[in-house]
This record gives sequence, structure tokens and C-alpha cells, in this order.
Amino acid sequence: MTRVSLPKRVDGHDRPPAIIAPSILSSDFARLADECKRMVDMGADWLHVDVMDGHFVPNLTLGAPIVASLRKHTAAFLDCHLMTTSPELWVKDFAKAGADMVTFHLEAAAGPGPDDWHSLRPDEAHPAVVDMCHGVRAAGLHVGLALRPATPVELAMPYIEQGLVDMVLVMTVEPGFGGQSFMPDKAAKAAVLRKKFPDLLIQVDGGLAPSTIDRAAAAGANVIVAGSAIFGAPDPGVVIRQLRNSVTAAATSGKAPH
Repeated sequence: MTRVSLPKRVDGHDRPPAIIAPSILSSDFARLADECKRMVDMGADWLHVDVMDGHFVPNLTLGAPIVASLRKHTAAFLDCHLMTTSPELWVKDFAKAGADMVTFHLEAAAGPGPDDWHSLRPDEAHPAVVDMCHGVRAAGLHVGLALRPATPVELAMPYIEQGLVDMVLVMTVEPGFGGQSFMPDKAAKAAVLRKKFPDLLIQVDGGLAPSTIDRAAAAGANVIVAGSAIFGAPDPGVVIRQLRNSVTAAATSGKAPH
């Protein structure tokens, strides 16, 4: 499988271009293909697929069979966020289903136990996480690394510095359910990353809407996930444009991420 090229930063911008990724967790599942087409037609760049196993997070949602069915109806970039224990078990299934990116949780990749993530270090790459990154790339997919709100951003540094990941996902809600309130203090992680890695894709997911996007944009995010704010809007296209405009304005403001 050949990886789709990711957008690159251009002169005059402090980050790669804005990417708006509606979360299909908030869509009408009975009309999923139509809902996805509607989002793309209204300006969405990616479609965000929330994959939950009922173990790593207390909810059960979409799996590889849904992605495979959806791929028959869309050419859109499918950004699959694995909120699962033992994410390495699912990479090949999602690659075969037609995913473009697999984002896995740093905490889960360190091991299946609830305390295994305590073995992670900011100055040393964990072998299991490295293997996971290589496995995703070997499957022909882009690699995303997700951080829960309580996980220090410094723990992601070894994998970014070694070029093992294409994107870091900063969660601004606890993973597991849509419709939660945005945690503005957690967006500061994106600023730490953006100052050090201007070319990195930085995704923020959780409680994002026109009323909260400016905080994430100011912190340096360029990939924006929103579910209910887009799907629940009278005109989703207007919301998509508002999110994009906020990121682009921040990227060209000349202000340091904060």
C-alpha cells in the first residue's frame, strides 16, 4: 500500500496547512457513507475514525470492517484513532481495510497493563513503541502518536526526534466519548511541540468548536478534529471554514505558539 503524501509547511507559516477532520463518531451511522460524502463536499480534508475497544476506554465503537465498508464509498483520507489496548494487534486489519493513518496511544503501546506506561522515559525510546511505529509504517500507513490529557508531552519526544511519527495527537478531553468539554490547559502541549517541531503535524481532539478553536490554534495545532460541533451544526461547511480560518490566522500571525 502506498502512503498518501501529507501536506508540508510553506513559507510564511509556522506550521503545516490546516487540516479539518470531522469525527464520524458524531455522524448518523445509518447513513454513514452519505454523511462522509457530505463532509467532504463541505470542505473536510480528512475523516476521523474513533476506534474504541471497551477496554482501553469505556466505550465500544467502530472497527476495521466499518472502515473497509466506508472505503468502498469514499476516497477521503481516513485518519483512524485507535483507543485500544495492544494496538499492534489491529494494524494489519486497518491497513487492509483502507485506512491512511493509524494513530495509537503511547500509553497503550508501552504494554497492556494499566501501569505499563510508567516505564516510558522522555530521554529514551521504549522498544515496544518503536516496534509499533515501524509496524504501522511497514503496513503502508502514516504513524500518529496520541497522548491522553494526563500524559506528559515530553514522553513523545524520542519518537518525534527519531522521525518515527508523522503526527502527534494531543487529547483535550479524556478519550472514550464524544461531546465532552474542551480542556484548555491541555492545549499547551501543542505549543511545546510546535516550538520544537515546526514541520510536525499536530492534531488536537476534544471539545473543539468555533468557541474553543482559537486556543488550540494559538498553541500551534494544525489538524483539528471536531465531531458534534460540525455534524450538529445547521451548516457544517460554515463551521469547517471557521476552524480552518482560525488555524490559518494563527499560523501567519507571527506570534509564537503559546
